Parts: sequence; structure tokens; C-alpha cells
Amino acid sequence: MKITERQKFDILKIELKAYIPVLGQAADRIIDNEISSYPIFIVHQQEVQLGIELVDMNKVEGNWSVNASTVEEFVQKGLIEEENLNSFKKAYKDPQKHLCLFSVSELGANFIFLPR
Repeated sequence: MKITERQKFDILKIELKAYIPVLGQAADRIIDNEISSYPIFIVHQQEVQLGIELVDMNKVEGNWSVNASTVEEFVQKGLIEEENLNSFKKAYKDPQKHLCLFSVSELGANFIFLPR
């Protein structure tokens, strides 16, 4: 049975619910300290070489590790091409109301905006 995009989102939303407060605080710090206006959180279940580790799934009760990053790092590492940056910024939702997640799993890699 194939899982739909909506089902993937719903499963991820449930699994990440406990992480939302810490991710919200990290997003606020990234913005308040003028590191970036576009924080991105990489949620993953395997090793990734991107961002700064916030949550290690081996040290918490959860199935996901989380790294904090920014749109600037994504551009620098070639994950978002410079010519697509304006399109990404237009699609980016208000960080006071949503968290931008880059989900990396066996199902692939996707940007997701999770309500705070």
C-alpha cells in the first residue's frame, strides 16, 4: 500500500509534536540573533552533514534527530539553487506560525511547513 503525501505529513506531525517547543525556541533565536530570517530544521533518521545538531534521537524518546540550519546554508551547499532562492522565500511561511522542516528519510527528502 502506497502512503500518500498527506499521510506522510500526518505521521510526521504526530511524531514531531514533542519537538515543536524546542524547535520554536531555536527558530526564534536564529531570527532574533539575526543569523537568518529563514531557519530550516532538518529532521532525519540517518547521519546528515548539514546544520547544527539540536536533537539526537539516540538521547531522547523519539524517532527523529533534528539539526538547525538556514536557507543560506542550503544555498551554500547547493541544496537550493541561487536562481530558486526567491521562489523558496515566497513559499516560506511565517516563522512565527510555522516551522520549516526538511525531512530526510527512506521516503525521500521534502520541505514541510509544520504549524507551531
